[in-house]
Amino acid sequence: MKRFSAAGNLLAGALCAALAGACTTSTQQQTQQAQQSHPAYRADIRRTADGIPHIRANDWGSLGYGTGYAQAQDNLCTLGDAFVTYRGERSEQFGAEARPPAAASFGQPHNLDADFFFRFVAGDAAVARFRDAQTPRTRALVEGYAAGYDRYLDDLRAGRFAGAHAACANAAWLRPIDADDVYRRLIAAALAGGEAHFVEAIVHAKPPSAEAAPAASAPQAARASATTASIEIAPTRFDIDQRAGIGSNALAFGAAKTREGASLLFGNPHWFWQGPDRFYEAQLTIPGQLDVAGASFLGVPVVMIGFNDNIAWTHTVSQARRFGIFQLALVPGAPTHYFYDGRDEAMQAVPVTVPVRGSDGAITQVTRTLYRSRFGPLINLSTMSPALAWNAQHAFALRDVNADNTRVFENFLAWGSASSLDDFIAIQKRYAAMPWVNTFAIGRNDPRVWFADIGAMPGVSDALAQACTPPLGRAFDAKAPGVPFLDGSKSACAWQSAPHAPQAQTLGVAQMPSLTRDDYVGNFNGSYWLTNPAAPLMGFARVTGLTGTPQTLRTRLGHALAAQLQAAPGGVTRAALEQGVLASRSMSEELLRRPVLDALCKRDRATQASAVNPADDADVAQACNVLAKWDGTARSDARGANLWDEFWTRASKVPADKLYRVPFDPAAPLTTPNGLNTADADIVAALRHALAESVRALRGFGFAADSPRGQLLYTQRGAARVPLYGGCNDAGYFTVVCAQHPLNAGGYAMDGSGHGDSYVQVVSFGPQGVHADTMLAHSLSDDPASPHFSDATREFARGAWQRFRFTESEIEADPALSSTLLEAAPSR
Repeated sequence: MKRFSAAGNLLAGALCAALAGACTTSTQQQTQQAQQSHPAYRADIRRTADGIPHIRANDWGSLGYGTGYAQAQDNLCTLGDAFVTYRGERSEQFGAEARPPAAASFGQPHNLDADFFFRFVAGDAAVARFRDAQTPRTRALVEGYAAGYDRYLDDLRAGRFAGAHAACANAAWLRPIDADDVYRRLIAAALAGGEAHFVEAIVHAKPPSAEAAPAASAPQAARASATTASIEIAPTRFDIDQRAGIGSNALAFGAAKTREGASLLFGNPHWFWQGPDRFYEAQLTIPGQLDVAGASFLGVPVVMIGFNDNIAWTHTVSQARRFGIFQLALVPGAPTHYFYDGRDEAMQAVPVTVPVRGSDGAITQVTRTLYRSRFGPLINLSTMSPALAWNAQHAFALRDVNADNTRVFENFLAWGSASSLDDFIAIQKRYAAMPWVNTFAIGRNDPRVWFADIGAMPGVSDALAQACTPPLGRAFDAKAPGVPFLDGSKSACAWQSAPHAPQAQTLGVAQMPSLTRDDYVGNFNGSYWLTNPAAPLMGFARVTGLTGTPQTLRTRLGHALAAQLQAAPGGVTRAALEQGVLASRSMSEELLRRPVLDALCKRDRATQASAVNPADDADVAQACNVLAKWDGTARSDARGANLWDEFWTRASKVPADKLYRVPFDPAAPLTTPNGLNTADADIVAALRHALAESVRALRGFGFAADSPRGQLLYTQRGAARVPLYGGCNDAGYFTVVCAQHPLNAGGYAMDGSGHGDSYVQVVSFGPQGVHADTMLAHSLSDDPASPHFSDATREFARGAWQRFRFTESEIEADPALSSTLLEAAPSR
């Protein structure tokens, strides 16, 4: 075991001059400003295999101190850049037109838009409200985190870690942080299911100019709105980061269905591999108070997905709507005033100023006036339809239920100390705080499994929506179903408060879906409806998610996998589950590869198609040969997955009601639609051409039609490529490793804004406590100089699960163990 002490406060300025010579006077001043009064901190950071930190302290501030230090030690450049974002300083540091280097839950907007957004929604007043609502332990944890982050920055600039974080170590934008920076990060995480969808819409909302449109009287405005029921509105998705596939898989099997007779939990967020929202794996311990392990977003000092010695939990992205839109009827001639119960109510005009660095390095100040209503910020929805523009008659306001949800991280912290599944469930119901996720959990010596989408949801019953949705809202619902789009001119149309709900104008616990089973529960980013297909959940408001709708290919495959695991002799085993979730199967392949081969590769059938292109013949023949030999998986050595994915990218553009022979049936949602519509010769011809184009696309970028998956799908780690497996959500892969960009000369490289399997866990409990196997697919560190930049990624690429070292004896026995003791004297 390696051990060293880092006790005491370093004199950053003097040591920089003596050892590194790289720190500037301004950096020293920033450090001194950030070193505000704090108590003494003492934390022990022990690292085991793959660098996973086990952080032990005797108080909450010290636990935060160790967590901030460890996260900065592993991901300083990503965190430093993120804090620039959350402070609204990107334009000052990097210019207005550039974008953040990686996608996140708020997208990847231009820097100037990001700055206006965060200064508006996470400004000082929002931070103060959030901070004041936290318990003393959470405030101490946050303050300690900021101090620990700053301590690592001091140590780095004092020369203790030569060569580390070379990409940012001497950057002017890398600055100390304070607790408010951490609160801004927590607020950003909470808003990922609502306001973060609307960054550009919020910061570009402005009233029409006086000459833009004549003012209308209130009756005229009402008549104008009444004619808009058939207005064309562009389809819009509100996935996290607006990208299909960002989400998760989760399965929990009850003791009645497992061979060991104990409940078994699988969790697998399909999440960002780069950027501020990537996961960080750790164990956090205060003896006698907290001992929890798992993963959190960078910048978050609590475990968000994980386990302790009594419970384990995971999440998937919920389909419930966490926001709503209000249509405001404007006062004639006053586009920043609206009627509310017949009264003239003024919007709040909020001037926001952002410093911007020009190409010459000079800083100028750019100011916009943004607007708030009683519901929330004004938004510009004109990109969806001109009818949704802010004009002389109406405007639109956004309300995010999580803007008032300050309970999220208190809930996570309470879960970390839960003593049983019943305790876990009681905590979830008491806080009702989950911001935009479903929850799955199991408990020690408990045969049950738990699913719940219990969190902060708008208090909008179907009756309220029916009574209060204006014509524009009904048109909007056709393209974005379930989003409350209500008349903002009447108090009778405000969100309603459920009795005993912890937050005003939200649904109550009984109004949100939950399920306890002894067989299984599962979710793959569909709605709650088919959590267990044998007991469909029904009867909840549309705001909680839709039922009776076609299921995604991944959802269908997830439930098929659950059925296959349960059908095995003796029931579900850990080994079969761990193998099955990484098997890289694709539902599009399982449904349609054989029908495609039958329809397109048998000469007597293919030549019957109308408009057959003879130029496609050779390429189709080659494709048929490759697909006939393919094993149907997207393992790294599989030959055929690349061709199939290129084909599916083209074939899936055919509407489902034309592509499939059997249409969707709500009574058979997991087996329909199915079959290939070979009766339509034009469809067959189009698919044949798509198959030929897929061969040519691969060839055009230098890849053979039978190229192995890992040749195209990979991550670059230093000078080496690490071949990967899996695929994207749209093709129905259960194992998601998705480059999120079209095929190019680099194949499907994951090193841009790729997402997929990230923190993966399989957890059960035995007589001696928790047994957790985990993976961190993208590895712990963002620093190429770190030994933990690629170690876990290579293990993931081999499909190698790691048993988590949870107990003291397991930690101490790890051959890779090293330890750092951090101490900081109290400052005055």
